[in-house]
Amino acid sequence: MTAIERRPKKQQRAASKGRHPASSVEADGRGPRRPSGRRTPLFLILLVAVSCLVMLGVVMVLSASAVVSINNSSSAWSLFRRQLVWVGVGSVAMLVMMRIDYRRLRMFAAPATVGCCLALIAVVLPGVGETTNGATRWLAVGPLSVQPSEFMKLALILFIADLLSRPGRPISETHLTVRPVVVVTGLVVGLLMLQPHLGAILVFGMIAGTMMFLAGAPMRHLAGLSGLGVAVASLMVFATPWRRARFLAFRDPWADPVFGYQSLQSLHAITVGGISGVGLGASRAKWGFLPYAHTDFIFAIIAEELGLIGAATVLLIFTVIGVAGIVTALRAPDRFGMLLALGITTWIVSQAVLNLGAVLSLLPVMGVTLPFLSFGGSSLVVTMAGIGVLLNVARQGR
Repeated sequence: MTAIERRPKKQQRAASKGRHPASSVEADGRGPRRPSGRRTPLFLILLVAVSCLVMLGVVMVLSASAVVSINNSSSAWSLFRRQLVWVGVGSVAMLVMMRIDYRRLRMFAAPATVGCCLALIAVVLPGVGETTNGATRWLAVGPLSVQPSEFMKLALILFIADLLSRPGRPISETHLTVRPVVVVTGLVVGLLMLQPHLGAILVFGMIAGTMMFLAGAPMRHLAGLSGLGVAVASLMVFATPWRRARFLAFRDPWADPVFGYQSLQSLHAITVGGISGVGLGASRAKWGFLPYAHTDFIFAIIAEELGLIGAATVLLIFTVIGVAGIVTALRAPDRFGMLLALGITTWIVSQAVLNLGAVLSLLPVMGVTLPFLSFGGSSLVVTMAGIGVLLNVARQGR
């Protein structure tokens, strides 16, 4: 009989009160429930950072979308009202994900992945998906347009985290771990190539690659997959002359003002902003000079209206989210939580890097939104749900 077993039951109950919430498991094997009222420093840092970005995004969408709203509906508030609705839905999704023990999400990993794959297939079916500017990426659901690739990001993270954290499946057994991840990711990439959506393909590739790398997948397999990914991306870019010209325009936008037009207007807006900006709502670029000012290029409007101070603040907040997300993964109470936190952090940071790189003409324009800031329902709602999962892990961290 151990010393703990020899203690009176009253003392054992008192000792158990100080245990970490992840140190015990429910009778049903689904893991401990969320500790009531627990607020770790990482949880608070992530919550404050995301809240600041969402609030700034609402304000900047109102400013950047006013001209487009007037042209489309004769009201400067139409797109802003829609964004407010999506912020409300996203907030509810974040709160739900934050309060439900993340271990219970395992049961949804496979169904969510299958459902999102079916939705991606439906997108590319003739007469089903909606086409805008040569890309078919949306499904019409009543009066709304839904982008299944956004939901697929969270579904794939759940699938990979569940698969690579199952007991009895060592990462060295690649036919049970790496191979299924590669097959599912390859299927998703293939469907995205039909849309086409190079930006999303890169995000999915970085998510899967980073999660497999930190899960301990053999380097020779990852090196081969990286080479295959580069080949697929190159094929998409160089398959058609116009796509190649647009992709390479970021190197010198002035050499081809047609394909480099967005980059030129974006850089001009950032330059005009200076240190303190021209003032909130006073942007000139949003008056038809910078296409997609309220979606993919909203950071240029932030830099123009709020200046270097506002732009640097946004960069700092994303850096804080990235660092806090990595620390959350390292302090996760189990392998599943670690992989979930890592995948969500990789998703948000990599998408932000691709967007900011395009706005600053450091990377090609790939059509990805800036998380929490850009106008868009599917992206905002799913990203806030993902942050809810990350907050859940941070809440139960060591």
